[in-house]
Amino acid sequence: MGTVLLVRHGQASFGAADYDVLSETGREQARLLGRQLAERGVVADVVVHGTLRRQRDTAVELAGAAGWPAVGSVDADWDEFDHLAVMSALAPGISDLSERRDFQRVYELAVSRWTSGHEPDGIEPFASFLARVGAALERVIVDAGPGRSVVVVSSGGPITAAAAALIDPDGTLADLARIWRRMNVALVNTAVTRIVVGSTGARLLTFNEHAHLPPTGPLLTYR
Repeated sequence: MGTVLLVRHGQASFGAADYDVLSETGREQARLLGRQLAERGVVADVVVHGTLRRQRDTAVELAGAAGWPAVGSVDADWDEFDHLAVMSALAPGISDLSERRDFQRVYELAVSRWTSGHEPDGIEPFASFLARVGAALERVIVDAGPGRSVVVVSSGGPITAAAAALIDPDGTLADLARIWRRMNVALVNTAVTRIVVGSTGARLLTFNEHAHLPPTGPLLTYR
């Protein structure tokens, strides 16, 4: 059997001018995961990450700590959806989002509208987002041949979209949206979602593993 590990990026820089930069906490989260995977004997045959800086830098820190030779290919289909554009378009008029609680409230309102079919000009439709993640997932499933291990460093949205597709492969867009909304709010930074690939196809084995992080304290983050 083959294995695909979907890894959410480390903590980024919430509230900073450029969110797409790992914090030092995010770098340490990635190193902790890399060391844990190495201790468990996991060796990645392929490492894939999206084009976002926080994804790339998480992959670099993780691979370095694990002792893997190099970070591999870039696949833009693993990029996160543009959550700031979605929030601006579908929850307009709300400007003060400096508090995490306020940000989360507005985020959930906007993505609820987005996943329900609202498609403002210039915003990637939710259906298109699911389709591109589905295509990226199919590619790494092919790479995860017998006995091979593929590690993908992505973001919460794409990872949850992949999980939803595996949970309900025959689901309607509304079904997948409902699963995605429920699961997307709980993903921990550098959490691992594990997929096994066998003769009958790919199956979701675990979601949101984060035993490499302390159960409490500053290294356990969600944004």
